[in-house]
Amino acid sequence: MSTPIRIGVQIQPQHADYRHMRDAVSAAEAAGVDVIFTWDHFFPLYGDPDGKHFECWTTLAAWAEATERVEIGALVTCNTYRNPDLLADMARTVDHISDGRLILGIGAGWFERDYEEFGYDFGTAGSRLADLDAAMPRIKARWAKSNPVPTRDIPILIGGGGEKKTLRIVGEHGDMWHAFGDAATIGRKSQILDEWCAKAGRPASAVVRSTGVDKAPEQQAQALLDVGVSLFTIGVNGPDYDLGLVKDWVAFRDQTNA
Repeated sequence: MSTPIRIGVQIQPQHADYRHMRDAVSAAEAAGVDVIFTWDHFFPLYGDPDGKHFECWTTLAAWAEATERVEIGALVTCNTYRNPDLLADMARTVDHISDGRLILGIGAGWFERDYEEFGYDFGTAGSRLADLDAAMPRIKARWAKSNPVPTRDIPILIGGGGEKKTLRIVGEHGDMWHAFGDAATIGRKSQILDEWCAKAGRPASAVVRSTGVDKAPEQQAQALLDVGVSLFTIGVNGPDYDLGLVKDWVAFRDQTNA
C-alpha cells in the first residue's frame, strides 16, 4: 500500500468539563491514535444548544502540553473567526509548544449562530470561500516572516467539498483534504481534486484524503480505501467520550499497515 492508514479522533469540546476532555485526550493517545482533533465553534453542534462548550485554540495549546506523540489540530478551524495573520501566529505558537505536531485544519465556516452571537459578518458561502482563498497566502507569508519560524512546514488540512472553489483551494494550498459523503461521492470529488492539483502543478499524491467514519471498519473501510482515503477520524462526544469504536479502527489500521 502506497499510503499507510492513519486514525484520528475528534474529541468534541461540548457537553463536558475540561477535565473530561483532557482525560479523553490521554486515553486516545494511549490507545494509539495518530491525530487528535477538536473543532472550532462557540456552541454545541448537537444536544443541548446551550450546553457546556470550550474554545478551540486555547484548547489546542493545552493539548500540545498534555500530549507527547500524537498530532493535534482543529477539524476544522473557521477562517473568518480570526485575522489570517493572527491565526498563522497562533498556529506557529502551538506548533512550537507541541514540538512540531500541529496540523492546521481550516475551512470557510458555516455555523451561523457562532457568527451572530460573536459579532462576525456571516456573509455568504461565496464570500466566506473568497476570504479563505485570500487567507491562505497570508498565512504562509506570516509563517515565513515569523521569528522563530515554525518547526516544520505545518500541514494544512482543508475541509469542504465545493468542486469549483473549495477543491481549487485545496489543490493549490492543501496538504490534506477532509471530505464529506459516502465513498462514491468522495471518489468523484477526489478525481476533481486531482484535476485541480494538476492545474496547480502539484501531483495528486501531494494531498492526503481524509474523512469521518461512524461505523465499524468492516462496514466502511474498504470502499473508502478504494477511493484513496487514508485518514479516518471518529468523532466522540462528551462527557463520556466512548473510545470503543476508535480502538476498533486502530486495530484495523495496525492489521492493514502490517
